[in-house]
Amino acid sequence: MKRKHKRLTFVLIGMGLLGLAVGLALSAYRQNIVFFHSPTDVVTKKPPSDRRIRLGGLVEKGSVVKTPGSAVVKFRVTDLANSVPVTFKGLLPDLFREGQGVVTEGHMVNGVLIADEVLAKHDEKYMPPEVADALRKSGKWKEMSTEMKKQAHQGAQ
Repeated sequence: MKRKHKRLTFVLIGMGLLGLAVGLALSAYRQNIVFFHSPTDVVTKKPPSDRRIRLGGLVEKGSVVKTPGSAVVKFRVTDLANSVPVTFKGLLPDLFREGQGVVTEGHMVNGVLIADEVLAKHDEKYMPPEVADALRKSGKWKEMSTEMKKQAHQGAQ
């Protein structure tokens, strides 16, 4: 075999191995990707139960029910147009409360999100962009103006 053919064979084998590695990486990435959904998206599109989803919105007022003697908490997440029931077993974040922004992650089972992670909004200035967009689309939520934020901050001090 000529030197030129050996080099070409080596390059082709290297390209094949690189292609295989990229294919495996993309396959693993696709299996672990989690898409964000608003409650309206979940109600209208009904994501499959075998896919993990992220659901964001506000914790609906009057919907939090803690099971006595258990770590199970049931509540509803709303975008002010639709709401989705959520069941979570575990400790909730300290900032979790009704009317507060929340992002949950888990699987849909019979129209209920079985969450294995709950993240609460950490202050009045931050809300994940996807949650804010979903609330704006509902047409019922308006962001606080800068003046209202200053008044709320002064009132808290």
